[in-house]
Amino acid sequence: MTNDAAAANAPQADKFGFEADVAQLLELMTHSVYSEREVFLRELISNAADACEKLRYESLSDEMLAAQASAPLVTISLDKNKRQLTIADNGVGMSREELISALGAIANSGTRAFLEKLGKDSADSGSSLIGRFGVGFYSVFMVADHVEVATRRAGEDEAWLWASDGKGSYTIASLALEDAPSVGARVTLHLNAESDEFLDPWRIESIVREHSGALSTPIDLVEEPGKEPRRIADGVALWTRPKAEITQEQYVDFYRQLSGAFDEPALTAHWRAEGRTEYTVLAFVPGARPFDLFEPSRKSKSKLYVRRVLISRDVDLLPHWLRFLRVVVDSADIPLNVSREMVQKSPAIAAIGKAVATRMLQELKKLAENEPGKFTAVWENFGAVLKEALHEDPSRRDDLFAIARFGTTKAEGETRTLKDYVADLRENQTAIYYITGDDAKRLAASPQLEGFRARGVEVLLLDDAVDAFWVTSALGYEGKPFKSVTQGAADIDAIPLVEDAKADEPPATDVGDLVGALKETLAESVDDVRVSTRLTQSAACLVASDMGLDRQLSRLLAESGQKGMFGKPVLEINAKHPAVAALAANLREKGREGAADGLHLLLDLARIADGEAPVDPAAFARRLSALIAGNA
Repeated sequence: MTNDAAAANAPQADKFGFEADVAQLLELMTHSVYSEREVFLRELISNAADACEKLRYESLSDEMLAAQASAPLVTISLDKNKRQLTIADNGVGMSREELISALGAIANSGTRAFLEKLGKDSADSGSSLIGRFGVGFYSVFMVADHVEVATRRAGEDEAWLWASDGKGSYTIASLALEDAPSVGARVTLHLNAESDEFLDPWRIESIVREHSGALSTPIDLVEEPGKEPRRIADGVALWTRPKAEITQEQYVDFYRQLSGAFDEPALTAHWRAEGRTEYTVLAFVPGARPFDLFEPSRKSKSKLYVRRVLISRDVDLLPHWLRFLRVVVDSADIPLNVSREMVQKSPAIAAIGKAVATRMLQELKKLAENEPGKFTAVWENFGAVLKEALHEDPSRRDDLFAIARFGTTKAEGETRTLKDYVADLRENQTAIYYITGDDAKRLAASPQLEGFRARGVEVLLLDDAVDAFWVTSALGYEGKPFKSVTQGAADIDAIPLVEDAKADEPPATDVGDLVGALKETLAESVDDVRVSTRLTQSAACLVASDMGLDRQLSRLLAESGQKGMFGKPVLEINAKHPAVAALAANLREKGREGAADGLHLLLDLARIADGEAPVDPAAFARRLSALIAGNA
């Protein structure tokens, strides 16, 4: 039946004009308030579930309504031939006056009036609702060119039909009881030409599962007229159930649904927070590293529910350094306004995010203490992300230092804590030494470590990009400052050599003239030349000046376009190395000009050992070839 025919056969209807500026507000609704049209279904289901909840509440004080409130249900029906989508509920329904009040003015809120009626004493009664009708209802005009609401108020003998095309007016007519729901409301959408997707059962089911599957009211789907309804949401959200009733398999299944991954979570945390803001959290640490972990946006991806209705599937709830977590947060205290998609800007969200971050750090600490093997796997996957907090959130450093794991020169292939490091400090050692780079194996072979190894001093091998930044701002750990082995003079002379190193130590060569020649010859490439206390096996190495930046940090900044802003490195030479002794002798014999190739080669060798190219690769190849030919 066409709309015109239906109107001709309908009982006499009273026509009303909307009290608000309908054209302007509907334009806002359909083009500005929501970014995705599918939210209309969320709004209608939310309205229906709220109506069921209100009937349940009213039945507590009205025995006549108890039978009607015993089995709340929302039913979605599709009719492709008529291009109709219907959402029906067996909730409280509406009287004629309530239709005018709730649907006659877009700016009105049925929930607000209901709460005002209940009064302040009912604030904790559990009857607070999300939004029964009002602005949310009018999202239907994003997908429909005509909408009808057939309704019968619980406990009343009259039924009504509200109808509108959303273009300035609506009608209300008396409805025969045989054509009306026995109780509740039935919203019928005559879909527009751009909304065929909402006649597809699979599409409807996917929307319901994502947006409304956690509601406390069951939802059935009738895929076509005459077909038996099929339950697509059971009305029980996993996170609302007691933990004792949830199996590990159910947690794993939910995690996989939430994350879209196939691994098992390494850590599951489920709790309810009470206080100024009440909310429930179900959080997972993935068992494998997500593919998008290092996306430039670094946004966390959490699902936010308000009273079990999905508000945002991708709310940026947590700090960037916890973006690997997969989290569901459900709160009854977050305020909702006309734009539910903007609710994440509420101050309550910031408070919840901070509290969840604190709790998850506590959970990770427990895991590290109780299941160190499992935590090691977590750190391998997400340690580089967690360490971002050491640089970005100083207030979290103590918590992060308690769980952080680092590769060191003492435990090849394994990781150690800072607590372990400090417990093994050598005699007269006053700092926590580290070296930064992009490959732990290459770092372990760095010549700058030789003097530290000779003294049995452990060095942290920091091979994540963020390491070069947080060590410059962290004050230290347990009173011991962090110090780069590639920055400034090595202050390790007071630390005694181990016995093996003492036995192998060769005599030093007088290199005073060599140092002067190197300074003059290499002045464009190095800031200074000095005899090293950190080298025991290599001939030379490069370090940052005392006031300069760590070598790795300088390289990172240079790669970002800040090349040359942080000064030149210092060349350190090993006065006990045979190559340095030979170069000093060559200088005495041939002078600076005659020894120039050797002087340049020494610098290039130091650069290569540091992972950099020679100053002039072509000149380096020529000098090396000449050296080989001379010794052939």
